[in-house]
Amino acid sequence: MTFLKRLFNLHQGEEKKEKVIENILSNISFRGANLWILACAILIASIGLNVNSTAVIIGAMLISPLMGPIVGAGFALATYDFDLLKKTGQSLLIATVVSLIVSFIYFYISPFKDVQSELLARTSPTIYDVLIAFVGGLVGAISITRQDRGNPIPGVAIATALMPPLCTAGFGLATGNISYFLGAFYLYSINCFFIGIATFLIIKYLKYTPKNTGNEALNKRLRIVITTLIIIIVTPVCIWHIIF
Repeated sequence: MTFLKRLFNLHQGEEKKEKVIENILSNISFRGANLWILACAILIASIGLNVNSTAVIIGAMLISPLMGPIVGAGFALATYDFDLLKKTGQSLLIATVVSLIVSFIYFYISPFKDVQSELLARTSPTIYDVLIAFVGGLVGAISITRQDRGNPIPGVAIATALMPPLCTAGFGLATGNISYFLGAFYLYSINCFFIGIATFLIIKYLKYTPKNTGNEALNKRLRIVITTLIIIIVTPVCIWHIIF
């Protein structure tokens, strides 16, 4: 048992907590350059979906800075930093709205309205999308707490695809297809939520100091809220999976 604990010890090679917090805080804001990069990445992803190019879509996912506020939200929940949670929520809302607007404009003016396979794949979430988002989120959260981050982050950005569903939702709005919009936005919500939950669990496990210490009642309420949200978000996917 001791051998296994040493083998899976996440504290080995851990970055200083102050440095991790600094890195997380620096990536949550969507202003200036970050917003321009996001808009350009969304445009590239929309074109990739339009021409059914997997390579272009992957390139856009690697450019996208969308992971920042989602990881920040998971960190804020784990440390009871509700001011930070408010900031990350605002940043994610701005990023989401800008992404929808850019993709809507592109697909609205694009003469090509055919539904390609890459686009169609983002309209029907499955239980596997939940698992991919959660496990990918775990990898991402572990990586940002390491001294040597290595190569996982680009892979996480690709595996837990955030931009293609958003672009597909923009396509649904531009073409008036509400079912495409709802399915794609639901997939985007699944990815955001479970990446955040995975980050929450890793930060809790690594024992980052909470902002409001010793508040067991708050901790209990938070567990209830998170459990309820997990049930609400996963239930439609499970029902769809069972029926079809």
